[in-house]
Amino acid sequence: MMITRDGDWTKMFNRRAAILGSAQAALVATLVGRMYYLQVVQADRYRMLAEDNRINIQLIPPPRGRIVDRFGEPLAINKQQFRALVIPEQVRKLDETLDDLGQLVDLSEHDRERIKKEVGRKRGFVPITVKENLTWDEMTRIQVNAPDLPGVVIDEAQTRFYPQGEGAAQLLGYVAAVDESDLTGDPLLQLPGFRIGKDGIEKVYDTTLRGTGGTSQVEVNAYGRVIRELERKEGNPGADVVLTIDERLQHFAAKRLDAESAAVVLMDIHTGDLLAMVSNPSFDANAFARGLTTEEWKALSTNDHKPLINKTIAGQFSPGSTFKTVVALAALEHGIIAPDQTVHCNGRYKLGRYVKRCHKVHGSVNMVRAISVSCDVYFYEVARRLGVDKIAAMARRLGLGAPSGIGLPGEQRGLIPTEAWKMAARGEPWVPGDNLNVGIGQGDVLVTPMQLATLTARIANGGLAVNPRLVRPTPQSASTDGAGEAGQALESLGLNPEHLAIVKQGMFDVVNGPPGATTAASFGKLRLKDPEMKDWTLSGKTGTTQVYRISAAEREAGERKPEDRPWHLRDNALFVAYAPSHQPRYAIAVVVQHALGGGGTIAAPIARDIMEETLRLDPSRRPRIDENQVASAVSPSTGGAGHE
Repeated sequence: MMITRDGDWTKMFNRRAAILGSAQAALVATLVGRMYYLQVVQADRYRMLAEDNRINIQLIPPPRGRIVDRFGEPLAINKQQFRALVIPEQVRKLDETLDDLGQLVDLSEHDRERIKKEVGRKRGFVPITVKENLTWDEMTRIQVNAPDLPGVVIDEAQTRFYPQGEGAAQLLGYVAAVDESDLTGDPLLQLPGFRIGKDGIEKVYDTTLRGTGGTSQVEVNAYGRVIRELERKEGNPGADVVLTIDERLQHFAAKRLDAESAAVVLMDIHTGDLLAMVSNPSFDANAFARGLTTEEWKALSTNDHKPLINKTIAGQFSPGSTFKTVVALAALEHGIIAPDQTVHCNGRYKLGRYVKRCHKVHGSVNMVRAISVSCDVYFYEVARRLGVDKIAAMARRLGLGAPSGIGLPGEQRGLIPTEAWKMAARGEPWVPGDNLNVGIGQGDVLVTPMQLATLTARIANGGLAVNPRLVRPTPQSASTDGAGEAGQALESLGLNPEHLAIVKQGMFDVVNGPPGATTAASFGKLRLKDPEMKDWTLSGKTGTTQVYRISAAEREAGERKPEDRPWHLRDNALFVAYAPSHQPRYAIAVVVQHALGGGGTIAAPIARDIMEETLRLDPSRRPRIDENQVASAVSPSTGGAGHE
């Protein structure tokens, strides 16, 4: 057994105590050093982190810019709305609260499922939208019952509102919630309930209308709950977009179309300003702003009249006899036929084994009369001599077969066929019979109502290359008579004034010519009715196009009347016009789809009424007069207050 002396124990204890003391001293030194580093050296950094943890910066959505007409009348504005929110942490039982709320406002099963999913994803103190766009009655019912609805609050916000409802829906478009595909990195797009333009002007000018967001600094606790707002900086509201449209004419045209499936384009022939763009039937853009129901969407998307399509730019139609003005100008330019040279019409035109018919026996007709009576036989012969490529070249100069340049989504180019096009598209050569179809604006020729209005404007203004314009320029670049932009004259198309005069005379005779020029004219159906416009006249061209080929058996049995055919098998009715004839200012194109009649009996009276209202208001020449300030306005007898 080994015995240890007391001195050895003492030495061993002192050595261990020294080691332990050194370790403790080192640890204390480390802690002191770390505390000094954190509290002194890194003080500013952690002070900033603490502030960031206590203060949150929230984005404030800006008010969306307005869309207004040429006189500042609202077409799309922001409107106060009330919405019901629920704060989950303040609700005793969510299902019971939703049941109670459902007795006051309409809550679908889809709404209930959505609310429950959002409650499961978000923190308890974050408000969940229950229902937007509450009516005043719905809002007051909830407020009255607030003591029995813990956790339910009413919030005031803004929603998009379209005063014209259906009157300009395809033109203006609509706003809707942001989709995944819409995210571009803009933080505004990630805000709950934020809406962006989805179609029309709302989409094209969405960035301009959107504006920039503001910020709000709020104090929050450790759980992220807002305690109070410390500072608020408002953003910049979206800019207004001013259109060339006159809302009075837009409304008048929409009302005049009534239940027809149709399109109207009204244009200033010197500036290109579009005064009305109506596609009918339409839809209520306000329904998209609040959110469509499944039933509403199904009704719109399955409607055979296609209310969701803007027919003014996306509808493609055979131009029919309105295209004869193009063929006539091409023939005159290439010297194919002299203006006074006649072609005899016996009601039939034979080419090889094919026989083409005219709607009437016209006898010998020259160019002016061929236009006024719309003689197919005359234009069959002219087109045969011309060939399609010369016709196509003239059509493109007059604005057909190309986008208008106004930039609205969904616009179609139309189709102006050529020999090369047919070979490339179908692998077939062009044959002489194809020329005949093109000569009367049928066959493969397709145009939009916008293109027809442009064609008419370029003829009416003396062959100047005016282009449609939908958004008004700034005051510094305002248009003047005879010029597209201030100080910049429109480019000439190089058309012979004498040739234009012949075509314009034919268009004048369609409406005002000798009895028998057209059925419509012989009954005085196309002339202006306003007695104050007794010295003013309208010039135009009718068109009627078949949408299906009538078989020989059907023709021998007697063609069914339009009212006896299914709607989709009726002819399309067209009319293009300009006025006043002696000093043209406005051009119009009207296309009525599957009409109960032809261009002269259906489309032309619509165009006449709209043009008469346009001449009465004269929006391009006179500033709008507030009817409440008539006494201080300039008397109409003075010719208005001058040009804008």
